[in-house]
Amino acid sequence: MIRAQEMPRYVQDGSLDCGLTGHDWVLENEAKVTQLAELVFSKVSRRPVRWVLAVPNESPIKTVHDLQGKRIATEVVGLTQRWLAQHGVTAQVEFSWGATEVKPPRFADAIVDVTETGSSLKANNLRVVAELLQSTTRFIANDKACADAWKKQKMDDIILMLKGAMAAEGMAGLKMNVRIADKEKVLAFLKAHPRTALNSPTLSPLADPDWLAMEIIIDEDIVRHIMPQLYAVGARGIVEYPINKIIL
Repeated sequence: MIRAQEMPRYVQDGSLDCGLTGHDWVLENEAKVTQLAELVFSKVSRRPVRWVLAVPNESPIKTVHDLQGKRIATEVVGLTQRWLAQHGVTAQVEFSWGATEVKPPRFADAIVDVTETGSSLKANNLRVVAELLQSTTRFIANDKACADAWKKQKMDDIILMLKGAMAAEGMAGLKMNVRIADKEKVLAFLKAHPRTALNSPTLSPLADPDWLAMEIIIDEDIVRHIMPQLYAVGARGIVEYPINKIIL
């Protein structure tokens, strides 16, 4: 598997037609690629990651201008150098192979590192001085590959399925049988609940004309609460099943 750090370079030169990487790595590599989709997810959340400048809590560095002549460790050397140049600051920016947050103050005056929650920075006695960039996952493609109609359609299909998988995260399906006499009561219960369906329940006839089948999509974390409530208003034979993809 190709690392996200390398993906923009291989897609740009045509070694790969497309791939997933971070917007940060597209900028770091200054890659000339087509960004076809933004997919907002990271390791622990559905929020962008942040590249931040951090220093030890006891450091006298308060602003970017205090970095003049200082040593900075980071994995995004090019991005950091360009950011410093925008602020008129010259500093020694060194590539870090990992464990960047443990390098100050002995091996670096400051670091530029990626964070989601900030917990690792706090655990290493670091504080954030400035934010350089917020980044999300991007589906990128080679420009020539995008010009090929067949390849472009395949890439659009992949994006659709990826977005469908993301939309399905945290969702579950429920199937149940409901007496015709209880239909309006069950529907009223579902309508009153804010997290029980994408649009409205699907209703289907059963072999027994006095019953119908009902199907809904709900938030997975309310399943254990809503199933007993559905039973109480007349639903029977309630079945929960996982949702892998939802194409909206």
